Amino acid sequence: MATSSAKKTKNPQSRGYADLHDHIEALRRAGLLIEVDREINKDTEMHPLVRWQFRGGIAPEDRKAFLFTNITDSKGRKFDIPVLVCGLAGNNQIYSMGMGCKIDEIRDVWIKAMGNPVEPNVVENAPCQEIVYQGDDLRNGKGLDDIPVPISTPGWDNAPYTTSSHFVTVDPDTGIQNLGTYRGMIKAPDRMGMNPSIELRSGGYMHWLKYKKMGKPMPCAVVLGCPPVVSYTSVQKVPEIYDELHIAGALAGSPINVVKCKTVDLLVPAEAEIVVEGYVSTEFLEPEAPFGESHGHVNLQEYNGVLEVTAITRRRKAVLTSWISQVTPSESSCIKRPAYEAAQMIHLRNNLGIQGIKRVVTHEPLTALQRLIVVVVEKGTPRTEIWRALYGVASFRRAEGKWVVAVDEDIDPDNADATFWAMCFRCKPHRDVHMLNHKDEGHGPRSLLDNEDSAVLIDATLKETFPPVALPKREYMEKARSIWEEMGLPKLRPEPPWFGYDLGEWNDHLERQAQLAVKSEYWQTGEWCRQRKRSDVAMNTEMRTLDDDPDYQRMRAEKGKTVESPKG
Repeated sequence: MATSSAKKTKNPQSRGYADLHDHIEALRRAGLLIEVDREINKDTEMHPLVRWQFRGGIAPEDRKAFLFTNITDSKGRKFDIPVLVCGLAGNNQIYSMGMGCKIDEIRDVWIKAMGNPVEPNVVENAPCQEIVYQGDDLRNGKGLDDIPVPISTPGWDNAPYTTSSHFVTVDPDTGIQNLGTYRGMIKAPDRMGMNPSIELRSGGYMHWLKYKKMGKPMPCAVVLGCPPVVSYTSVQKVPEIYDELHIAGALAGSPINVVKCKTVDLLVPAEAEIVVEGYVSTEFLEPEAPFGESHGHVNLQEYNGVLEVTAITRRRKAVLTSWISQVTPSESSCIKRPAYEAAQMIHLRNNLGIQGIKRVVTHEPLTALQRLIVVVVEKGTPRTEIWRALYGVASFRRAEGKWVVAVDEDIDPDNADATFWAMCFRCKPHRDVHMLNHKDEGHGPRSLLDNEDSAVLIDATLKETFPPVALPKREYMEKARSIWEEMGLPKLRPEPPWFGYDLGEWNDHLERQAQLAVKSEYWQTGEWCRQRKRSDVAMNTEMRTLDDDPDYQRMRAEKGKTVESPKG
């Protein structure tokens, strides 16, 4: 059933994509890998150490991947499987290396891949099955207790949890597999929890409901470490008609090699590092959590699925991946973000046919990508299209888009201060803000007072021309930057807006006066002002509002001229 949509080959070595070992070597060559050979306790030290590069003021471009090779736990047990943390998306450079493309190509690669799936190749012999443990092995030191799964949030989590665990399940009606990333609580050497995030209507949960209706346990395989493109695809939400492995093939530009599991009828990536096989009970649920979640709070204890392990297969030199999640930004949010934004673009442009959309940006720090979404629109986009885009984002997925803001091209949507700037000066709430009721509460702390939420849609784009941005023009800022660097001052990281630009209210008359000023010839402007002194106007009267001033009559005539967005 699970093999019907894949091509068959007997050559497991033929592949057109990097596996995890290739990726680690590429990180090493690029200087993006920190190899930790000192002893590290996986339950108390590993994640807190890496967490500092997200909470310690380290610039995103300076983050690194960490490979731990000398791992112990609080009881002194030693583990022979290295753990890679932040190795897939510590920053955009690491992510782009895993994708095999340039940073500025990532979004378009995702958009293309989502529309051009590639069927995987089924192989008979695979690296992920070089070692196979079944039966008594699982209870005699070769089960889940042999895998160095770290504790993500020491002091809060009640067990080690797999965070980069890709759960493979199959729809019993269609035979289409789903690859979804859910947390997995380590409960016993042969038992692990499964939390498929039901508020997101994940494929694993929908399959579980079908097996429950059939009165059968759900076959399941958990992939721990695999080729980067497979991991990137696992965290995305793709239409149910697609197996995520088909989208991974499109990302890679060639079919993904897959192999049939030893004890369940499922296909898993042939170059996976570790695969846990088993069945999820549809009769019983067990308590699971607390666990620090990506919405930035601890998910308290609840009843969730449990996987009874039937086999563990692995490579001889397996590497376990563990993702930093919890408070964003994190590795898990960096992994999700590019394709989330690509999916929104596809929805607005292709499904709804909305014109003038330049970008969709999911806000990351502390807000976990889903709650604050910014839509960047071209100048001149009709108001009707802007509002269709705002409603389109809010309705795309039931739990995404609590605050949805439309901004102009000159606003940097990755800079929250710039977004607030637009909201403060380009938006009038009585006219430009709508509220959408009856939204799903979604992924986050659950309220005991109200299980519904709502969305606020904000048009923070310019509706008329504005005066220039009050910063020195670009040429003066660039000259000053060269002096700064000549003086050996700290490295600059420019944040837009870092130079001033016109928003439609500037004219030749004002430009002449500004040019006189920088030439130190401003006395001419002072004389011009003296000649226009008046006693019939109120304090703070703008000259552009006066009907009898010829200079400002010209400016009003020019109003509506093209407003150029700054470049760079």
